[in-house]
Amino acid sequence: MKFHTKYLWFNTTKHRDYINITDEVQEAVDESGIKEGMVLVSAMHITAGVYVNDAENGLISDIDKWLEELAPFKSDYKHHMTGETNGDSHLKSLLIGHEIIVPVTNGQLDFGTWQQIYYAEFDGQRRKRVIIKVMGE
Repeated sequence: MKFHTKYLWFNTTKHRDYINITDEVQEAVDESGIKEGMVLVSAMHITAGVYVNDAENGLISDIDKWLEELAPFKSDYKHHMTGETNGDSHLKSLLIGHEIIVPVTNGQLDFGTWQQIYYAEFDGQRRKRVIIKVMGE
């Protein structure tokens, strides 16, 4: 079994952002040389996430609106008693999740129709990273 690790770094200009990283993940699979296996993609921060869904701007807007409705920015989170102001960002990350696993078949990400990989930033404008771990033969 072979393993390959790659890191992606982000410093978004927006507080919340959704970035399609599918090509970068496929690039890591290509670099690994594996033909059969899986790839783990994980946000290495507690105010960000990774998810798989459609690359359609309306849906991305709907996801952002849904997350803001479920975990709105507000001042009365108990987490803010620590001096932080990003309680909603932590909750949004929990809703989206911090990692995904995608199968690799014949050296390609083995997706269903329309599936793409996204990095979701909920407390941006500072440097953060994602780990890509490719495993297989």
